[in-house]
Amino acid sequence: MSRYGQRSRLTGATGANTINYWFGGGFFDLTIPVDFLVVAGGGGGGGKGIYETGGGGGGAGGLRSTVTATGGGGSLETALQLLKSTNYTVTVGAGGAGGGSGSSDSISGTVGNNSVFSTITSNGGGRGGSTNNGGNGGSGGGSGYNSTGGTGTTGQGTNGGNTLPLGTGDGGGGGGSSTAGSGPNKGSGSAISITGSSVTYAAGGDGGAASTNAAGAAGTANSGNGSKGNGGTTNTTCGAGGSGIVILKYPDTLTITIGAGLTGTTASPSGGYKVTSFTAGTGTVSFALT
Repeated sequence: MSRYGQRSRLTGATGANTINYWFGGGFFDLTIPVDFLVVAGGGGGGGKGIYETGGGGGGAGGLRSTVTATGGGGSLETALQLLKSTNYTVTVGAGGAGGGSGSSDSISGTVGNNSVFSTITSNGGGRGGSTNNGGNGGSGGGSGYNSTGGTGTTGQGTNGGNTLPLGTGDGGGGGGSSTAGSGPNKGSGSAISITGSSVTYAAGGDGGAASTNAAGAAGTANSGNGSKGNGGTTNTTCGAGGSGIVILKYPDTLTITIGAGLTGTTASPSGGYKVTSFTAGTGTVSFALT
């Protein structure tokens, strides 16, 4: 009988099937299971609309996860089965710029940037509207003057809210990964515990209030949150959407190599696993036996 034969076994944490080969008395794993959280940059909020209406809130960056929950109310993603000593791309998306600079009444926000891990891409959050519809994205941006909210991406986020009443008043709230924008109210994010602690990511930005001159607040860094829309009487620029984040969880028998261009940190092993969080940049990572 040959000494070499393909077998498979069930891994513990992810429940993913890992392929192994038998080499004369021992197993040699060809693939490794890697859990992930990939959150894109949030959309920028919109500038004020004409007739002193509020700008729409930015939509949250798309959220894809194998742990706790994933965006848009979808089923959890499946852990990736990766090869050792192979480079995989990681990109952390920046948030979209806010709208409404100078004295203009009609500058929308901009869409957030995508985040990537290997074959997984989360779409940037939709821009908040000003005198136009909220933009489409991971989650849709909130509407501006006389318009409707943008559309979210299935399995990543939800839709932006509409102006209430249509054509007057406050801007629409940006969609979040968990719930959609509703009127001027932002959609909720998702609480994810891939690091061992529960952290909420990818909330939308509130719509700007028609009666205030407050500039829309920026989204928190590495949250994927959309920024708030401008108030209806302000001419300043509202804040940018929050940047995204990529977090990987993998067996502690492995060591990760982080390539140039990426900012990442690895926590101390816990429960048989390591967790590496990437907060900026783009580059490659690889895994090897410790």
